[in-house]
Amino acid sequence: MNSDGSKNNITQSFKRYYEILNYVENDYVDTVNMDELVDFSIVKMLEKLDPHTAYIPKKDIDIARSQLEGDFEGIGIEFNIIKDTIYVVAPISGGPSEAVGLMAGDKIVKVDDKSVAGAGITNGDVFSKLRGPKGTKVKVTIIRKNAKKPLDFVITRDKIPTYSVDVSYMVDQTTGYIKVSRFSANTYTEFKQALSGLKAKGMKQLIIDLKDNPGGYMDRATRIVDELLDDRKLIVYTDGKDPRYDSRIEAYMNGDFEKGPVIVLINEGSASASEIVSGALQDNDRALIVGRRSFGKGLVQMPIPLSDGSELRLTISRYYTPSGRSIQKPYDKNNSDDYSSDLLKRYQHGEFFHADSIKFNDSLKYKTTKGRYVYGGGGIMPDIFVPRDTTAFTTYLVELFNKNIIREYTLDYYSNNKEELQKMTFEEFKKSFAVTDKMLKEVVDLATRSGVKYKEADFNKSKSMLRNNIKAYIGRSVWGNSGFYPIINETDEIYLSALKQWDKAKEIESGKKKK
Repeated sequence: MNSDGSKNNITQSFKRYYEILNYVENDYVDTVNMDELVDFSIVKMLEKLDPHTAYIPKKDIDIARSQLEGDFEGIGIEFNIIKDTIYVVAPISGGPSEAVGLMAGDKIVKVDDKSVAGAGITNGDVFSKLRGPKGTKVKVTIIRKNAKKPLDFVITRDKIPTYSVDVSYMVDQTTGYIKVSRFSANTYTEFKQALSGLKAKGMKQLIIDLKDNPGGYMDRATRIVDELLDDRKLIVYTDGKDPRYDSRIEAYMNGDFEKGPVIVLINEGSASASEIVSGALQDNDRALIVGRRSFGKGLVQMPIPLSDGSELRLTISRYYTPSGRSIQKPYDKNNSDDYSSDLLKRYQHGEFFHADSIKFNDSLKYKTTKGRYVYGGGGIMPDIFVPRDTTAFTTYLVELFNKNIIREYTLDYYSNNKEELQKMTFEEFKKSFAVTDKMLKEVVDLATRSGVKYKEADFNKSKSMLRNNIKAYIGRSVWGNSGFYPIINETDEIYLSALKQWDKAKEIESGKKKK
């Protein structure tokens, strides 16, 4: 159809829509919120396109954008909502809340003398009350363990850095580990700093953890790949209806870690930019991919600001890995529920537990640069499949997580034992701190008071994981993510499997098989 015909169709369609809205506004029997009606109609219309084209109403735009911002303005706390109460998990280092004396375990009960302790408090409510322009002031009232009465703090908001590289540390004398939680504005800079720090400590081989990383900015992902690839190798290309949205991205700079074995961890929660990284490194035989098949989001969205402050995120092209694989899993435009339940279907089909439950289509067979076979059809299939270990995940443990019992207990434990904990180094804590039977009983008692019925058989199955999580969250209260991940990873089946795969990672990098 020519452009004039297309424009005429749009005009006619808009006229029909405008007429209906007018009739609803003027003649419908009840009063109608027209903004809500229009927002609803836009959302339902876009569902007919693809699963990732989206409309963000003006009221939600700040929260939606903040997921990818490199920083924001506010009071600088990590928080959690437990039993309709805002708990301070930790004040952000160097931020205004730390400066005035807020502490881990504090409960925020009022903001500007208005109660925030009650049913229905949401993350969005917390953002709207505590974030705000740099230089503005907010009064918070907190309840602190062992304090006789509530404490008031007046906090001057400031710019708060947010981090997408959660942690980097040396696993042993030669193995470095970097956890990337999303690809936001500062991710590449954070990754490069982490890489340099690990190299200075003697790193010779690297684990990049992209499990449950939902993606983000493509260019941050490709620049990270460029730190690991040499010789203008292809990283990713896109293909759209309009040639303006076609692109081809290659490695172009001297990277900081172009030699040395690399392992990338992925799972069913790794999507979009995470799949660009893992797909590029797999197709170029630069890294061993360990874990489970990734999510399969290979559609590229362009954010388009609308006149009222809302935003359209329109799919303009598809991602392809260097070998030609489309990252996007199949979808039915007329059945969005089918797409959204894909992970549940994978679980029910047994894919999380058995590699042979995944059937590959030979028509979607591709080759890496050194001749290894990889398959398209949606997502990145790892080189080493690791089944999900559900042995310790009993219904009792799940209830403890759902009720935030472990977080509540560990924040309370930290408050009561702060001085003793802060005298220890993390190395001492990791080596010698033990979660005792007495501590486990205290957790069970707290859970019982919170309405979680004790199940002895479940408790015994989950005991080792429960000890690990309690220790990890106490470590987090003292040392942040640096005190959390080295401990929580001790029960992560994908991480533990990766530590045994360095021979295979070296084979892939060298292109030679062991005899």
